This record gives sequence, structure tokens and C-alpha cells, in this order.
Amino acid sequence: MDGASGGLGSGDNAPTTEALFVALGAGVTALSHPLLYVKLLIQVGHEPMPPTIGTNVLGRKVLYLPSFFTYAKYIVQVDGKIGLFRGLSPRLMSNALSTVTRGSMKKVFPPDEIEQVSNKDDMKTSLRKVVKETSYEMMMQCVSRMLAHPLHVISMRCMVQFVGREAKYSGVLSSIGKIFKEEGLLGFFVGLIPHLLGDVVFLWGCNLLAHFINAYLVDDSVSDTPGGLGNDQNPGSQFSQALAIRSYTKFVMGIAVSMLTYPFLLVGDLMAVNNCGLQAGLPPYSPVFKSWIHCWKYLSVQGQLFRGSSLLFRRVSSGSCFALE
Repeated sequence: MDGASGGLGSGDNAPTTEALFVALGAGVTALSHPLLYVKLLIQVGHEPMPPTIGTNVLGRKVLYLPSFFTYAKYIVQVDGKIGLFRGLSPRLMSNALSTVTRGSMKKVFPPDEIEQVSNKDDMKTSLRKVVKETSYEMMMQCVSRMLAHPLHVISMRCMVQFVGREAKYSGVLSSIGKIFKEEGLLGFFVGLIPHLLGDVVFLWGCNLLAHFINAYLVDDSVSDTPGGLGNDQNPGSQFSQALAIRSYTKFVMGIAVSMLTYPFLLVGDLMAVNNCGLQAGLPPYSPVFKSWIHCWKYLSVQGQLFRGSSLLFRRVSSGSCFALE
């Protein structure tokens, strides 16, 4: 973190570093866009192809919905390969705005004053540092999310037009005009609250779980001696193992917590397209929700809070209520 913050705040190098992050982010966003596109169509319940019969690990016959690859192939058949990148432009702008916002906030509120967690800290001191770091991350994430959310809404609506073959949202500027005219300023922030809650729960859950696991389960007793040397026969190996485990803990916790916070992402995306004049946000694909809590309760009753979380092995659940073409 120190190196990154130093690069962002080091005079003439700052614009170059920021531009590099934006460019790298744009490349990753473009490459991953077909994946997000298919996920969104599954989230809104668009299943243009019937399920097929397969077998599970126990040998029982079950119904499977088309995987990501089959779904993507169908989109190519309908819209061509370029169709896989519907809604990419506003998404690129959203991610770029988020990256620039975070970089600007690091300059205005530099993280240099935040103490890094050391292996030699006691539990009380290290927990205080984790709370301080997480609060800083939360501030940056929430501000960048709020500023970029209007473009996220436009991107979502551009993509779900595939369902009804509409062309209501065709460009960023025209989409801004339509949303402001029909829904007012609040129309740009539909679905924001569940996204923010998901971000907050993810950050705190991931950081605190990683901290307590590293503090209670990872033995780094040999780190008190110079060079990682201790009284054990192979102290250097033990120290290396402790460092390796500690470095991967947060990554593993991130995957686990992201699965638990997925319903927030789903509800936020559904609210972004709900009752906006597009077929994907109206019955039979979706009821008109009064609030994101109403949407959450509806999905919970239907057993669909994790709809779209899996893109490869998609079993038909008993509560599925997909609209088939």
C-alpha cells in the first residue's frame, strides 16, 4: 500500500500511474464483459433455451440449464460476436471513473498515516489497525461506488435490452436524458443501497475474518528471531509457511465472503432494471418491486437469492420461475 500511495502522490509520475491503472482496468473489463453480460441475463431470469437432462455425482437424473458457454453461443447466433459486448461503453466509463476517484481520494486523504499490521503487534493493537485500514477502504469504496453507479445503471439497462429486443437505451448521453426525464435524479441511483451494503459487509467480513484467522491459527513464533531463525530444526521453512498462509488468508476469505454477499449484488442489479420500461424489468420476468427489501423477500421466498452465482453447472431448482421464450 505504501508503494502504491507513494506512486500516486509522486509528482509527475501520478498521472502516468493513474492512466496505467485505468488502461489495465479497461482491458480486464472488456475481456470479462461477456461473462458479466451472461450473468446479468441469468439474474433477470431470461432462459431462452430449455433445460437438459443430466446426472449428478450420485448418478441421479437432474435438469441442467445451459452453461455460460452455451448461453454465450446463443447470443452470438442472435446478435453476432459484437453482441457479447452490449453495454460495454458505460461499464468502461463506470470503472474508469471509479479508478480515478479512488486515486484522487488517495491524494486528498493519503493512507500514509495508517499503521500497517505487524506480526509483533498484540491482539488489541493489531485489531485497531485492521479497523482503521478497513474504515479507510470502506470510505474509498463507498464514494467511488456512488459516483460510478449512474453509469452502472445505464450499462445494466443496455444489456437487458437483449431480452425484449428493445433499443431504448442506445448511448450514454441519450440514456442519461431518458432516465432523468422519466425517473428524475433518483433514477440514477436505483439499486445503490444493496450494492453499498454488500461492499461494506464484504470489506469488514473479509478483513476481520482474515485478521482473526492469522492471529489465532497461524503460528509465527519463529518470526521473533532475526532472519526467521529459531530453535526448531527447520525454522526458516516454518517461517516461510506462516508467511505464505498469512498472504493467502485474505484472498481465500474474499472468495468465501463474496459468496455470502452475492444476494446484495443480485438485488442491486435487479433493482437497477426493475420497472424502467424494459421487458426484463416487468412481469413475467419480474414483479414491480416497491423497494430493494421487497425484492430481497421475493427472491428469498422463491429460493432464488443466489440466481446467477454459478455459470457452469446450473441445476433447475424447485423454486425456479424462469420465463422461457
